[in-house]
Amino acid sequence: MQSRRRDLFTTLRTEGSILPADLLQRVVARDAGLAGLTPASYHLAEGEKLNEAINRSWNRLVGVWSGFQSLLAKLAENDPATSATREKWLLPLFQELGYGRLLVAKPFEIDGKSYAISHNWHHALIHLVGFRVDLDRRQPGTAGPAGPARIAWFRKP
Repeated sequence: MQSRRRDLFTTLRTEGSILPADLLQRVVARDAGLAGLTPASYHLAEGEKLNEAINRSWNRLVGVWSGFQSLLAKLAENDPATSATREKWLLPLFQELGYGRLLVAKPFEIDGKSYAISHNWHHALIHLVGFRVDLDRRQPGTAGPAGPARIAWFRKP
C-alpha cells in the first residue's frame, strides 16, 4: 500500500536532508533547545523582535529583486547581465545577509591552475556571475562557470 505524502508546511517544500521537516517543526515551535532562535543570536538591539528584523530584510530584498528584474528586462537578450546582477542583486543580498560589502578579488591559483574568483569575505572566496550565465557550460568571455560542479569551495592557505 502506497502512503500518501503529507506536506507539513503550505509554503515550504524540502528536498533531501539539509533541512529535515522535524527541524523545521522545531523552528516553528520555537524549541528552546534549538540554538539560533533568539534576537540575541542575530545581534539585534535590546527589545528588537526577530520577526520584525526578518520582515525588514525580506521587504528590502523584495524591493531589490523587483528593481533588478526591471533592469534585466531592459538589457539585450544576449547580455549575461554580470554587472547588473552583481551591483543590483548579489551585493545587496550579501549585504543584507550580514557580509557587508564584499571585497573585489583576483583569480586564485591552486597547484598552478587558476580559478576565477571575483570577491572574497574573510576566508571565503566567492565568484559572482551574471543572472543569464549558464553554470553548466563554458561561455566565451565569461570567467568561471564550467563543468558539472556548480559550486566550488576553496580555503585560502
